[in-house]
Amino acid sequence: MTMSARLRAFALTSFAALAFTACSDDSPTTPTTPTTPANGTLAITVSGLPAGVNAAVTVTGPNSFSQAATATTSITAAPGSYSVAAAQVISNNVRYNATVTGSPATVTSSTTTTVTVAYSVTANPTVVLTGSIAANRTMTPDTNYVLRGFVYVNSGATLTINAGTRIVGDTTALGSALFVLRGARIVANGTAAAPVVFTSQRSAGNRSPGDWGGLIIVGNARANRTGNVIVEGSNGSVLGADPNGIVYTGGTVDSDNSGTLRYVRVEFAGYATLTDAELNSFTFAAVGSGTTVEYVQALAGLDDYFEWFGGAVDGKYLVSYEAGDDHFDGSEGYRGRNQFLIGLQTTFLTPRAGAGAVSTDPQGLEIDGCNGGGCVAPSGANAQSAGRDDGLWNMNVFATFTLVGTPAGVTVPGSGGVGAVLRRGTGGYYINGVVARWPRGGISLRDSTTNNRFQVDSLIARNIYFAENGGTDGGFDATGTNFGQASAFAARNSNIVVGTGVTATSLFTALPATPTNGASLDWSPAANSPIATGGLAAFTADPRIAARVGTFITPTAYRGAAAPGGTKWWEGWTSYARN
Repeated sequence: MTMSARLRAFALTSFAALAFTACSDDSPTTPTTPTTPANGTLAITVSGLPAGVNAAVTVTGPNSFSQAATATTSITAAPGSYSVAAAQVISNNVRYNATVTGSPATVTSSTTTTVTVAYSVTANPTVVLTGSIAANRTMTPDTNYVLRGFVYVNSGATLTINAGTRIVGDTTALGSALFVLRGARIVANGTAAAPVVFTSQRSAGNRSPGDWGGLIIVGNARANRTGNVIVEGSNGSVLGADPNGIVYTGGTVDSDNSGTLRYVRVEFAGYATLTDAELNSFTFAAVGSGTTVEYVQALAGLDDYFEWFGGAVDGKYLVSYEAGDDHFDGSEGYRGRNQFLIGLQTTFLTPRAGAGAVSTDPQGLEIDGCNGGGCVAPSGANAQSAGRDDGLWNMNVFATFTLVGTPAGVTVPGSGGVGAVLRRGTGGYYINGVVARWPRGGISLRDSTTNNRFQVDSLIARNIYFAENGGTDGGFDATGTNFGQASAFAARNSNIVVGTGVTATSLFTALPATPTNGASLDWSPAANSPIATGGLAAFTADPRIAARVGTFITPTAYRGAAAPGGTKWWEGWTSYARN
């Protein structure tokens, strides 16, 4: 090939290459799709909690990832670093803290990374309360509380106690007690499953009546004693006590509100700070009707279990087991109404050494008009008639109640053993009750001033069933002794029925001679029990009763604290123990 021919061929080849290149540059290109890493798995393994209790685990990670876990679980997660945190869990008053192993965790594609969360029990903290509570405070069930000496909730402060909380009286500071002072409030809202419990610091099996003082509430309602009258025992030789005592007289507001007690137990309380000056399990001193008291129990204590000094607070569902003195004690112009009450005495428990002694006259109900300094006699009347001129007679109401005393063979203190002692000018209404097995009698009117109330119908008993009581005619005062003879009650149309040959045990579904626990007692009427009927089923026939009970007291066709076939309202939250 000649040089000229070779040049022409090279030119043609170059032109073709340029043309091909130009054509290729004008063609679209195909984009490259990036590869997305596959997800991995983050496995959270949770252990150490009781069955049914949720964990409190939080997982956080890239791109604002956040997820909660309540149990062992697997989480599908994009690759990256994840943090696992576990908060404390509280169940049945027990704290569980968690140890987290493997956090932060790195999740990679198509693999499983495991983090373990191991819960274990940790001790609840203990808080010792002394002196004054001057500002609002809340007590919770995950903390152990100890009352050391007299502890005061000051005026203007509210003490809130959550369900399930347990408060103990320091047994090294004898007489330790909680005072809710005038102008203060306590809001103790337990539940049937988780009551609020005030009890001894000592362990079960080693507890005694008098291990600590009790719960004292002071309100601003009226009483019928004048002057500066102090709460009995409040000036005793106890750590933190005011030597001048706590005054409860002089109140002016019957509707005063001291707070709420609902599903509350007081156990092994009642301490004699001085001779004949005892603290009670529950003391209501001039407490007003704005206060709520329902589903409360006193157990295995000294002195009175429920004591009202004046005031107008109402109550429902009150339980009293094995008292050191009276189960229910009202005086000094108390005008509150109470319905559904149980009082049981099968024995007299031995008090803690140095705490005091069992009373010489323990009764079921002990109700006084006025007695002691400050009971001012109106013109032409006895000092026991204090309060007559300003409407401050003792005029309490007790309805739908069951009071059962000691069985044969139990030694009762010489002046005790009566179902209901009414004295010192008291009035009051007693309706639809059961009074059984009281060795000295079912009911006793002790003096002329009380008999005066009885004769003018400001002291009324209606539709009560007596069984297995001592005394005369099945449970009354003997002729010529006091004023409560059977004939006197019959003349007032009291409809007190004496069950001849009927035993206390036969009246109820379960009343063992020696109870072992709360569940061993069933206060429902037994099959064919005479107390299943016979109640005052309507109050309209007696305007005096209707006016006094208002809408707070419900009429019942049965007698005693429990309806036949009805709700066993005491179940679950009450207890029975002797030590």
